[in-house]
Amino acid sequence: MFAKPFRVKSNTVIKGSDRRKLKADISAAFPSLSADELSELVPNKQELNVVKIYAHKGDAVTLYVLHKNPLFFEVERRLYPTVYALWHYPALLPAFRTWPPVLQKLIGGADLMLPGVVVPSSGLPHVKQGDCCAVTVVNSRAPVAVGTAAASSAEMQSLGMKGRGVCVLHTYMDNLWAFGDKSSPPSLPEAETEEQGVSEEEECETYEEEEKEEVEKCMGEEQSASETATDEACCGIEESYSDFTEIMDALLLQCFLHALKSKVKKSELPLLTSTFLRNHMFSCCPSGKQLDIKKSSYKKLSKFLQTMEQQHNLVRVKELTKGVESIVEVDWKNPELRSFNVPETDVEAASVQDGDGDGDESPYHPPEITTLYSVSARLEPLFVDANKSKSNLSTFLSSDSYVIINPTLCDCLLEKSEYQEVDSLKWDDLFSRTLGRMQECYQVVFPGQVPTTKKGHIEPIDISVASRGSNKKVTIVKNLEVYGLDPAVVATALQHRVQASTVLQPVPGAKDKVLVQIQGNQILQVGNLLLDHYQIPRKYIQGLDKAPKVGKKK
Repeated sequence: MFAKPFRVKSNTVIKGSDRRKLKADISAAFPSLSADELSELVPNKQELNVVKIYAHKGDAVTLYVLHKNPLFFEVERRLYPTVYALWHYPALLPAFRTWPPVLQKLIGGADLMLPGVVVPSSGLPHVKQGDCCAVTVVNSRAPVAVGTAAASSAEMQSLGMKGRGVCVLHTYMDNLWAFGDKSSPPSLPEAETEEQGVSEEEECETYEEEEKEEVEKCMGEEQSASETATDEACCGIEESYSDFTEIMDALLLQCFLHALKSKVKKSELPLLTSTFLRNHMFSCCPSGKQLDIKKSSYKKLSKFLQTMEQQHNLVRVKELTKGVESIVEVDWKNPELRSFNVPETDVEAASVQDGDGDGDESPYHPPEITTLYSVSARLEPLFVDANKSKSNLSTFLSSDSYVIINPTLCDCLLEKSEYQEVDSLKWDDLFSRTLGRMQECYQVVFPGQVPTTKKGHIEPIDISVASRGSNKKVTIVKNLEVYGLDPAVVATALQHRVQASTVLQPVPGAKDKVLVQIQGNQILQVGNLLLDHYQIPRKYIQGLDKAPKVGKKK
């Protein structure tokens, strides 16, 4: 449920009456809690917040947050504890154990499959279908996931421990966990170490096969066991989900190290993480391969960089402005970075960063931008012969010829009042009417990246002049990120050109976007930089007409 980012609707302090009701609801849902434990979870005099959110699929969820950590979440009037609450009271829910490698699948949004459950000598926990339960990993009692039982304990045994075991709602390292202080599970060793079943490797292999069968069944592509075995023998294990994820993880690390060693300069820091990915990591992807973080075990750039920071000590990432993360420090002397060998094709371009990092800026290539139009339902009959259906994208040309109106054109392009009066249209008129009934889109292609298509018009780079105190002028530049430009790099270039100070500020209401502000009316200099140096077409730059006239005071 929280594998993808959610949207916060409201965040308010709980009222006294609602606090008492919450206590009663928690006590009813989890009767094993004592009065003292309940008072610790819902203290009377400490601030407790109620946060209403919408999950990525639109589910309305209520969070109860204490000391910045969400302790409970409520979905359809049912309360569930978070991992933060369970780390204080690990015995609050019946728990299923699994192997550590399975946790990465749960974090990515998968459910816990029964082949991945490690059965202790005491047997499975007693649950009924739909009961709230937790998931732990071997050798630790600290829960790492929360969900509901997909079947009763007896049914799980009768199924031979095959199929789905726990429908996972929330995990350690997901976005609900990230809403808190992002702490790690406490050290809670298991008293019992004896497990029934096979080794970790065999258990995980069985888990992957079971999970793959479930996916194929949902997609209507289920194969027999013999066919699957034959396919794997012919195609190799590389085609499996687990190995593909490992390959993408390795490619991600390779591009990361390559970018740090040969692309990034110390003078660029702090560097927006989104810019680092788009302008540096993507350009380091080997020819014939495609870098896709969503297909890695990390799923998100922020989680990958968090691992690079905490486990590899390669970088330090900081949120310089709210909601916008930047790489603020790189350990150029890190042994892992020093020992990384840049691919031979890029050796000449590599700049060793052991010193001051004064290598040349990696070359910028402007994106190719194409205007497209989405076929609407009303116009679909016009495009049947061209095999274009609703939402297909096309480009168009026009001419001055006349077109006789047939029934299809009549239904698609004419107003009711024109049915009896209009029997022909000029191509230009037909063209404009057609476009007027279609959704305009645009496609952006950056060198070495997969094309992206978005609805509406592409935002131009906006250059404007504003007045500050004492009638001082400043020039503001927005939307550089849309064209793959790093605002920090552009700000530095402008600072060198005009010898004036520049600052970066977050754009209100726009995530991962910042504007460049530079002293004075510098529209002419900004325009020259974008047009001549970065080769941005003039039609994608807004505000050039406000440049001061030559000979007049700026």
